[in-house]
Amino acid sequence: MALTPAAAELLARLRVQYGELMFHQSGGCCDGSSPMCYPQGEFLTSEADVHLGDLVVVDPFSELAEAELADLALSGPAGPLGVGIVLDGDADAVDPGEATFTVPFWMSRSQFEYWSHTHLTVDVVPGRGSGFSVEAPEGVRFIIRSRLFSDDESAALAGQVL
Repeated sequence: MALTPAAAELLARLRVQYGELMFHQSGGCCDGSSPMCYPQGEFLTSEADVHLGDLVVVDPFSELAEAELADLALSGPAGPLGVGIVLDGDADAVDPGEATFTVPFWMSRSQFEYWSHTHLTVDVVPGRGSGFSVEAPEGVRFIIRSRLFSDDESAALAGQVL
């Protein structure tokens, strides 16, 4: 899994407003096939869901004064926050001095059966998504971009059990 810089930046801003976050993708009709972002714990997962991993986001707000934080929180999804992302488990890609936060990503087990052979990237696009996802009031929505795993990626994942 991965995040685009725009999605990482939006997550950093949403975290200021809502606290710790999580994703869930149900695979249902309409917006159910889009990842929904909730305050962590507001969506209850169960045995019917698969935890795909934790997206690690470099936190651009960790050292900012509150006044600067308030100004940046209003700058919009294309603001100059310098947000970085790290793929799940790639600790070497993060500078040890950088503050990060994680966003767990869950998917319904039935949806995962369809997507298990793909690399997923969380992105954000203009437009209104579901009213249940925290980015809805921003006039944007999260989407999933996918591609088939390469042979090397498939081989590396063959030994993992979810």
